[in-house]
Amino acid sequence: MLEIVSFTLGPAQTNAYLVADPETKEAAVIDPAWDGHVILKAAQKRGWRIGHLWYTHAHFDHIGGAGAIADALNPLPLTALHPNDHVLWRAGGGGALFGFDIDPGPEPTIDFVHGMKMKLGSNEFEVRFTPGHTPGHCVLYVPAAKVCFCGDLIFAGSVGRTDLPGGDWDALVKSIREQIFTLPDETRLLSGHGPATTVGEEKMNNPFVGM
Repeated sequence: MLEIVSFTLGPAQTNAYLVADPETKEAAVIDPAWDGHVILKAAQKRGWRIGHLWYTHAHFDHIGGAGAIADALNPLPLTALHPNDHVLWRAGGGGALFGFDIDPGPEPTIDFVHGMKMKLGSNEFEVRFTPGHTPGHCVLYVPAAKVCFCGDLIFAGSVGRTDLPGGDWDALVKSIREQIFTLPDETRLLSGHGPATTVGEEKMNNPFVGM
């Protein structure tokens, strides 16, 4: 069973997701956006142990809470990111462009690879490589829960921006068509910004990439 607690944090109103297997109490944070203490408190309240930080990509507003979470944990959480975004991570997620100097947290120790499986208790997350918004963007798909954590690839009625360094419009559209629109229509899409949506809804009505 997968439990999901969502937060909207920081200057860019970024969605962060605390996910856990309530039976084993194992937890991970997908995109620890900002205010790490808020995410930590929610985990502690439920008796969950955060052992992983998983980044869909390395923009500053998706990793800004990582330092505070890691500082409070012993041992350090295992951190996962696609290697194509390591340069962006080392540059503080590009925060300086927007006037933010963030602590990017612990160095990523797990390299996301397309098709790899991440385990959290009885839950299995499938990594799908989806470049376009950044060179190393990935989404995390949980077939059993019919949910996909899709970062800034696609939003309800919109798509990720490609005008920042490393952005690529053609790659973004290809990623959405091949890695999102091939999922079952009822799959919930939990994005990096804005409300949840579904694959079927976006295939029908997304003005940027609708089928």
